[in-house]
Amino acid sequence: MTSWSRPTTVASLAAAALALAGCGPAMTPAERAEEQGLKADNGLSMNGLAMNGLSMNGLSMNGLSMNGLSMNGLSMNGLSTTAFSTWFNQNPAVADVVMSYIVRCAVANGSSRTYTSKGTTYTWNGLFGLAPTWSSGQRPTVPEQQLITACLAAHVNRYGVHVPISVLGKNATGTAIPLAANELTDYNSKEGCFFGNVFADEGVFAAVDHSAWALNKSSARACAIDYKNVPSATDCAPLYQAGDCATLCTLDSAKTFYKSCSYNGKTYLPITTRMRPTEIYKCGDGVCQLSESCGTGTLYNDCGLDCGPCP
Repeated sequence: MTSWSRPTTVASLAAAALALAGCGPAMTPAERAEEQGLKADNGLSMNGLAMNGLSMNGLSMNGLSMNGLSMNGLSMNGLSTTAFSTWFNQNPAVADVVMSYIVRCAVANGSSRTYTSKGTTYTWNGLFGLAPTWSSGQRPTVPEQQLITACLAAHVNRYGVHVPISVLGKNATGTAIPLAANELTDYNSKEGCFFGNVFADEGVFAAVDHSAWALNKSSARACAIDYKNVPSATDCAPLYQAGDCATLCTLDSAKTFYKSCSYNGKTYLPITTRMRPTEIYKCGDGVCQLSESCGTGTLYNDCGLDCGPCP
């Protein structure tokens, strides 16, 4: 991914997102059912498998400082503030999706948060439990700020589509996200690591966790998978491609995930992701994938073999 200048404040992220509201699709009822099916199939009550699909404007629009959540926490107190209501009601469809990812990342499995606005009740389910202090209604600790940033970034999808991923790491108290049976073997393609702190306006970063792909390969996980395989830097803003996980980060003792990453003189708690080989596409496999484009060659962005010549 080509580098670019990140926005300098969380406020600017939220403002930019509000201007772009709707550019990424919200999760439909069918997609929510699909995700629940994935949870049921893989025993997600006690592991780190999840669907990604947070649109790029969703990452910008998290409003972690703008909507009052950072001050009041993910409790009824936090959700009942005027600031949160104002933010949510500017675009409820997008805010609903953003909150579903925030709660999924921060709140423990088995717990949920409910919010009612203008006669509609929204329920968001917890899963990873990365931020127990914030979830209880207090201000997030710095480790929690970093982990929520990393978790949201890990769920971003440039195309706004839903792809199953394995989410690995530890919560703010040092407890590892439990693994599903066969998770590491089924999701055996290393993908990337994510880190940063949007609460503190330090940016949000992705790095790759594999040898550089040949340019005939691509994925709907374009913003995470390979900085060389993203056609335009602006497609993934405000997510900034920092380089390689192996260079920037330190593995845990079991060498399963990265326990810390350093960038711009700061050290962060990251989230590590893996994916299934079936979600990695190759120009020449006979299917024109959404990450491929027409042309006369064999590269993912010039894939005449699968997508035919351009009109």
